[in-house]
Amino acid sequence: MTGEDYYIPAAAMAVALAFKVPALRHNWRDPLLRSVVALLTLAGAVFAFAAPPTIAAVNRATGIANFSAPLVYCLITAFSASCLVLMVNWRGGEPEQTRRTSRRWILGYSLVIVAVVVLFTLGDTPVERLRDFDTHYANTPYIAQMIALYLLAHHVAAVVMVSLCWRWSLQVRGWLRVGLVIIVIGYLFNLAYDATKMTAVAARWFGGNLDDLSTYAAPPLASLGALISAVGFVVPLVCQRLSDHWQTWATYRRLGALWQEVQIAAPAGTPSVRMAWWSPAELRVIQRESDIHDGFLHLGPYFDQDLRDGAYGAAVAHGADEDTARAVGDAAMVAAAVRARSADPEGRAVGEDDEVPVDPADGPRDLLRISHALRNSPVVQEVRRRVTV
Repeated sequence: MTGEDYYIPAAAMAVALAFKVPALRHNWRDPLLRSVVALLTLAGAVFAFAAPPTIAAVNRATGIANFSAPLVYCLITAFSASCLVLMVNWRGGEPEQTRRTSRRWILGYSLVIVAVVVLFTLGDTPVERLRDFDTHYANTPYIAQMIALYLLAHHVAAVVMVSLCWRWSLQVRGWLRVGLVIIVIGYLFNLAYDATKMTAVAARWFGGNLDDLSTYAAPPLASLGALISAVGFVVPLVCQRLSDHWQTWATYRRLGALWQEVQIAAPAGTPSVRMAWWSPAELRVIQRESDIHDGFLHLGPYFDQDLRDGAYGAAVAHGADEDTARAVGDAAMVAAAVRARSADPEGRAVGEDDEVPVDPADGPRDLLRISHALRNSPVVQEVRRRVTV
């Protein structure tokens, strides 16, 4: 792999991190958000500092032939810990138990990082190796233990992540399950990375030479594993947000038939609130629901309860369930009231009835049903035809 093969994933992680930093500034106490930011930061750092050009630059800057080796191993170890901590916070549970488990993982992997630094300090690596450090120094005292330790720590994290994510994926549905399965696939690549590295190092221990596994096969597996896993962590968050956004816009559109129907009930000269094109969908839905309820208030004097009961009965006779039949009755009453209001431009009916008008809808879901009935119910169409004649 060339430097670009490392820097491109690092740049991808940096872009993902850029989208998360503003949210962290506003909600820095959220442990899940902090875990996501830590994972993206460490993943990007691993790719950036594992690139051969960066390795050479760091070695030159420090004056130590292979200073980059323990640095990259420490970053990989910290990244493994961040994945485990993120998973613990993501899954949730009792806050105290979550914090305790997170601290245990952080403490355990911090000890591994300290051990990596100590072992490198005790060892001797005079010849700079940019691509094959693991196999070249596989039999060097202390350095061999350092290599084995970081590989073991990475392997433990990969096994735990595969186990946790797979078991959790069997208990959930939707985008969360998709994300967990993607993470499992990513960590299978990480396990393959561990297998190739360990095989190459073990071959050196026993006098063999399988260096190509470590030098050429392992790095692409690590890159794919990290990228796929990062996608798995991001997919549930992004796709769920997009799905919620789509549902909100769908609600806005589905309310359109009812909203247009009651617009005629607004008194002449009533100012209309114009929404800016950048207004969020949630605000648009609230405004549309408010307009509809205002329309109901103006149509109240023209509501015919007997007509609603008749339409309800007709819908039941056609096989509609309770909620649908009630929506059909309300929609028919609204349609008839709109036409009655149009036939009374001076509003003579207003004030003739002292009773408080009843709002046909009890909630947003009822508004959607009424809007759907206005557009699709043959019972409502028949009422329209009858009151128009």
